[in-house]
Amino acid sequence: MVELENKATSLWRNFFNVRMVQIRTFHMTWFAFFSCFFAWFGIAPLMIIVREEMGFTKSQVGWTIIASVAVTILARFFIGWLCDRIGPRLSYTYLLMLGAFPVALIGLSDSFTTFLIFRLMIGVIGASFVITQYHTSVMFAPNVVGTANATSAGWGNLGGGVTQFVMPLVFSAMVILFASVSGVEVTDIDTAPAEFKAIAWRASMVVVGIVIFLTGIAYYFLTQDAPDGNYKELRAQGRMLPKKNVTGAYFAAMADYRVWILFLIYGACFGIELTVNNVAALYFFDYFDGITLVTAGLIAASFGLMNIFARTLGGIFGDNFAALWGLRGRTFWLWIVLLGEGIALMIFSQMNVLFLAIPMLIVFSLFTQMSEGATYSVVPFINKKALGAVSGVVGAGGNAGAVAAGFLFKGAMEWNDVFFIIGVVVACASFLTFFLRFSPEKEEEEKAAYEAANLEALQLRADRANAALTASVQVVDEYNRKHGNGS
Repeated sequence: MVELENKATSLWRNFFNVRMVQIRTFHMTWFAFFSCFFAWFGIAPLMIIVREEMGFTKSQVGWTIIASVAVTILARFFIGWLCDRIGPRLSYTYLLMLGAFPVALIGLSDSFTTFLIFRLMIGVIGASFVITQYHTSVMFAPNVVGTANATSAGWGNLGGGVTQFVMPLVFSAMVILFASVSGVEVTDIDTAPAEFKAIAWRASMVVVGIVIFLTGIAYYFLTQDAPDGNYKELRAQGRMLPKKNVTGAYFAAMADYRVWILFLIYGACFGIELTVNNVAALYFFDYFDGITLVTAGLIAASFGLMNIFARTLGGIFGDNFAALWGLRGRTFWLWIVLLGEGIALMIFSQMNVLFLAIPMLIVFSLFTQMSEGATYSVVPFINKKALGAVSGVVGAGGNAGAVAAGFLFKGAMEWNDVFFIIGVVVACASFLTFFLRFSPEKEEEEKAAYEAANLEALQLRADRANAALTASVQVVDEYNRKHGNGS
């Protein structure tokens, strides 16, 4: 893709101005990703119920964890190419509307095999992350793209935290509803009849499927591919690479070693977040005494809820480090937070008292999500002609990391020991950031682009201030004129 024009140079100052297509798209991307993430992991906090009903073994639960993230690797590779081909607007619309079906239909499962197949199919909607990052990258200028990417992804990832406590509540409401319809009084959800629980978790997933289907319709009508229009029109005007060139640019990007370094790095942060979203409720339920289904969900939710600001911080600091030291500053910041993540996870793994484990989980979450934001403050600068390819490959790395971690949780090893091993791996992976290098020419080019975007943002602020001053002067003049006429 060639460099698109009219990108927004500010996010927060125009935050509620949805008449701007860049801001409207930003809000739609994070909400669409939030919906997908909620649907993707909607079944995770209910696995305590599903495991009991279907009699899953520890190994089978491990396979469902792996299935939920494995297929997303391939989906993210494909969706990046599709974004470059048909644009993010249509890509998101198709993904949301088609992905709604396995989410709603997982309730048809009646065995481990059928449940595993549906869990695998639901994993495809995890590719929504790539479209989210792609769409904000084409809408925002270099001085704010790290912040926009991190915030849209972070608020989307928030769905993984919200689902941890909302789905148990939806499930409980469904149990009470079906019991009421049947004329049975239920005072304790944990001891409710098994048939009501079986119906309730299935019905809960149908509700989630309907939500993401409707979100897909909204995405089609409320967004466009780029600030100046959709890809079809821009290609007709000669302002974008033709479709036939997309595949060649895709493979050229995949030949860049830096893409694969970021693939591994993202596996060490987002991959771990995915894993924790899958296992946190079960971990606290099984390893700490006196924890109920709802309480385990609430504790697990604290990890995901940090996305409301933590990933944004990663992007903001990435942009600020870039202001000081250019692209090298972005990679240095990435090293800091990734190393912090590894150390925090190792400490968390040794916490066996609940009042110590919860604060350490939050600290670990903070570094994990800042690492994700820092990663995607680097991604837009690797290859602008194949942004979809880079976004897709790096995004797939997150799921590859989750699959690798999932195999550890499937084995006989105690889960706290698994967390410690993963923490060591993450700390070691942080040093890969020193191999992310950019040519002097690229550094200068991006420095100039950053400064130009900042100047544009300052000019817009000055224009608004002048307009406000002019309006004030006109009001004063009008008052003086009337006053002078004896009004």
